[in-house]
Amino acid sequence: MDAYTRGRSRPTAGRRGLVWVLRFNPTDNVADPTGPCPWHALTGINGPGCGGTRAFYYLVHGDLIDAARNHLPFTIAAPFLLYWWIAWLTNTFFGIRLPRLKPSALTVAVFIVSSVVFTTVLRNIPLGPMAWFDIPSTTARIW
Repeated sequence: MDAYTRGRSRPTAGRRGLVWVLRFNPTDNVADPTGPCPWHALTGINGPGCGGTRAFYYLVHGDLIDAARNHLPFTIAAPFLLYWWIAWLTNTFFGIRLPRLKPSALTVAVFIVSSVVFTTVLRNIPLGPMAWFDIPSTTARIW
């Protein structure tokens, strides 16, 4: 099996995500096949993943402001993830190696820790500028 056939035999996560957000609108408050966010439904607060699908939807449709509002860390990481995906595609299908992005371990750790703190603590503060990042609930709480 050559690289072209191997790459075509199973869809990548990016392609699946793109098809998903083009088929289902996560911003319309209509139930999607995946159901509600379990974290938000159980706790009533935004968690680390809350807003990620909506941010991806807004990025695909070119709306950077709403993407950042729904999930700022994902919006910041999106250009890097896109570059890594394009580098993988060009290497897999054409054998062209693009320069690799190699962030240091410290950079990755700082990004992950600050993302978790932002998504679980800061954006749940209903005061001042942080209230803008609060994601309205699209589902009712379980308890």
